[in-house]
Amino acid sequence: MEQELYLSVVIPAYKEKERIGSNLLEIEKFLSTKNFEYEVIIVVDGSPDNTAEVSRNYAKQVKNLRVIDNDTNHGKGYVVRQGLLESKGKYVVFLDADGSTSITHVEKFLPELEAGSDVIVGSRKIKGAFVQIHQPKYREFMGEGGNWLIRIVLGLWSFPDTQCGFKMLTGKAAHEIAKRMVVDRFGFDFELIILAKVLGFKIKQMPVRWLNEEGSTVSLTGPNGFIQVLIDLFKTKGRLIAGKYDIKK
Repeated sequence: MEQELYLSVVIPAYKEKERIGSNLLEIEKFLSTKNFEYEVIIVVDGSPDNTAEVSRNYAKQVKNLRVIDNDTNHGKGYVVRQGLLESKGKYVVFLDADGSTSITHVEKFLPELEAGSDVIVGSRKIKGAFVQIHQPKYREFMGEGGNWLIRIVLGLWSFPDTQCGFKMLTGKAAHEIAKRMVVDRFGFDFELIILAKVLGFKIKQMPVRWLNEEGSTVSLTGPNGFIQVLIDLFKTKGRLIAGKYDIKK
């Protein structure tokens, strides 16, 4: 009898041909020591390089590796949502392809899910967190200002860091939240948290060790820009007020 999948690892990837391999090997090294079944899902966001091909080349080294290759670029939110909906594990984690937050955090996060939490938000801003390598000052400034707006507009006062790219969910929460998500770009993180909150899922924040990796596509303008995040923030608020997320009380 086939053993039930316990953990799904979802990795959104764009222009990651140089870094994806080392992260995949780190993930396999960690998970191969565990006594449970797992899958690793790489979701490539219409990358102009050969990220998908490079990822597939690790199929013999990484157990249950799946690569979903989108023809066009949609945004990180789109591919994370896609990965969550494709996941089959009892628990799901998504993390960045650059390895800025190590898979080893799963060791501390899983017991909290087993104890009853539905969603765990990795945070770089709470006690116990450690930022090993900081982002450039201008990006930290934009991030700090943006996070205050997110907390004010959506009422997420207790979340000093909604945008960390490491989050874990139960399979049930992952699917219930993801099927309602619509934000395709970087604003998906706060959309996920507010949907988890209004759907009544139990959310916990846990500290992470994080290091900035060069190669980010975050900027002030453009589809992945700070301004687009603010636009998506107010659109999310509008959808909540208008009841467009299909949440039945």
